[in-house]
Amino acid sequence: MKTDKLSNMAKGYFMGRFTPAVLNTSYVEVAIKRYKKGAYKAAHYHKVATEITVIISGRVRINGTEYGPDDIVVIEPGESADLKCLENNTVTVVAKYPGEKNDKYEV
Repeated sequence: MKTDKLSNMAKGYFMGRFTPAVLNTSYVEVAIKRYKKGAYKAAHYHKVATEITVIISGRVRINGTEYGPDDIVVIEPGESADLKCLENNTVTVVAKYPGEKNDKYEV
């Protein structure tokens, strides 16, 4: 058995081409992200990868639409998205496949 802590992972990514990672792979990236109210991620897109965000707790606004717990947002290659956190202690799970390392383009 192998154990680690999420706090040791790069930006919450525990799977992907990050160091450290529980599973180092280029097939997928998976992270648990924690945000404070007002946190903002500028609009970006991926040319190759699909990005999936699951809202676990709290509320966010992605591309002007508000999402909360249980909502799943799928962003296809070529689609851009920004994210603004609307509540403290917001938690999301983000998965991106494939785990293309240099596939993030700012808008």
